[in-house]
Amino acid sequence: MKASTMKISLATLVAFVALSVPSWAQNCTNATIQGSYAFTIGGWVVLPNGYQQRDGVAMTQFDGQGNLTQVDWVMSNGQPMGGHTNQYGFHDGESGTYTVNPDCTGSAEIKFPPPQGHKTGAIIDLMFVVGDQGAVIHTVVAKLTPPDGSEPAPVDIRSDAHRVN
Repeated sequence: MKASTMKISLATLVAFVALSVPSWAQNCTNATIQGSYAFTIGGWVVLPNGYQQRDGVAMTQFDGQGNLTQVDWVMSNGQPMGGHTNQYGFHDGESGTYTVNPDCTGSAEIKFPPPQGHKTGAIIDLMFVVGDQGAVIHTVVAKLTPPDGSEPAPVDIRSDAHRVN
């Protein structure tokens, strides 16, 4: 009888574990984050002229197929960053690509319009995690390539976003 009880207990435990795994393994895809997200941004970047604090907000639209567009408003050492703005005062023309992995991790590349006098704009590479079944995204900048295409700048910039309903 003890062996039978032990087998039932073991079978119950195995079934419980098997049924519990899908609750944390969300099986995300690019479509998981389709829609608009409001981001808050903070951190710093080291440029040739020194250390700069960055704080800002962004609205990013993910199309569900791996493409994104974005507008942002960012401060650098307490001053608004320059560049082309839309009628609301936000920088626009930002676009890129993203990939969401099945384990809800992912990466993105955002290309910024070239500033006056440059052929290319800055490029930001992000690593991110998706939480709450796609309701939130947490990012860290993995690499920031300046507009002149020189070596990536040392950065410590992160952002958090919530889906806009």
